[in-house]
Amino acid sequence: MSSVVVVGLGYVGVPLAQLAVARGLQVTGLDTSERTVTGLNAGRSHIDDLSDADVAAMVAGGFSATTDPATVAGVDTVVICVPTPLDPAGGPDLSMVKAAARSIAPHLTAGTLVVLESTTYPGTTEEVLGPILEDGSGLKVGAPDGQGLALAFSPERVDPGNPTFGIHNTPKVVGGLTEDCSRRAAAFYGQLAETVVVAKGTREAEMSKLLENTYRQVNIALVNEMARFSHELSIDFWDVIRLARTKPFGFQAFYPGPGVGGHCIPIDPNYLSHRVQEQLGYPFRFVELAQEINSGMPRYVAQRIQALLNDRALPVNGAKILLLGVTYKPDIADQRESPAIPLARLLLSMGAQVSYADPHVPQWVVEGTTRAADPATAAADADITVLLQQHRDFDVDAIATNARCFFDLRGVTDGDNVERL
Repeated sequence: MSSVVVVGLGYVGVPLAQLAVARGLQVTGLDTSERTVTGLNAGRSHIDDLSDADVAAMVAGGFSATTDPATVAGVDTVVICVPTPLDPAGGPDLSMVKAAARSIAPHLTAGTLVVLESTTYPGTTEEVLGPILEDGSGLKVGAPDGQGLALAFSPERVDPGNPTFGIHNTPKVVGGLTEDCSRRAAAFYGQLAETVVVAKGTREAEMSKLLENTYRQVNIALVNEMARFSHELSIDFWDVIRLARTKPFGFQAFYPGPGVGGHCIPIDPNYLSHRVQEQLGYPFRFVELAQEINSGMPRYVAQRIQALLNDRALPVNGAKILLLGVTYKPDIADQRESPAIPLARLLLSMGAQVSYADPHVPQWVVEGTTRAADPATAAADADITVLLQQHRDFDVDAIATNARCFFDLRGVTDGDNVERL
């Protein structure tokens, strides 16, 4: 039976571990958090995509979690799935990748495949991870015939809340330090995914993830910018998108909103921008402009809210504002980098009374806000209701009908009291 240790038991690591258990692999999870480890071993889930029953089934299938890095000794494969946030200077923070590598290196044995899934800049696997593993283990990375360690990168492509695509049916990109490393990585992921795509090397695999998310960030910025000036030109931009997407080739629809959220789109392109500036000495202007546009959307939304209240002879100071949906995407509880957070803080700084309704968020991170139990009732009491995220649990039409003024940032409803982004 093939054995694997998954390092980092979050939104990426736990679904990977679940699939590996389902495929009959011997799976151990490694994390620094005692709370996470204890919860998983007790059959409790802490991520959106898996229920407690799913985790209990993993445990029944042989999965266990630990904080002991010695668990990697003698295993076939180690997959590192720890977070890579931005540091205060705007560059990639690799501290958790480095810490994970240092913790496991002394326990690694010859022949083990180590795969990095954490998103980062091109060159990380070879220049950062490899040397740490070699120094700590005394084993040569890329040595032939199982004499050392095999090393590869495989970008995670988890889309939280996506009911159609998961790890098993999303093509898995792998790139090894050598051809043999690539072969080993492809063989491992071939046990999990329907399709494995082999890159020329680790840098190409690392860059592919950044291209995917930069593509999305730039296109979202494009429609956000067009939505802003379309409003000034009295053009219904939602209808413009409806018309454009009828073209069967050469166009993919992206939609405007209050900004971008999650761990990927607001963050990943900055890894590449930082790397280009650091190594080549010039800016990646597409990324920097897209980031400027998208990060400015909460302030633009606040200005539109202020204008709508002004049309009704109401100041923002003291106004009752209800925010609908404060997660970064629909139907999940994940609030990472949600544009609802800076928007709410802006409105609070302007003196507004801000409440929110979200079936997935019983307690929000924004101090000073209150939770509305019933969105339709709260909308009737609010001076303005703002649809940030369209959760399935929302009866948007009913809420909009009850609202005094309904600001629709998702283009899903209409009416005399409705203003759309």
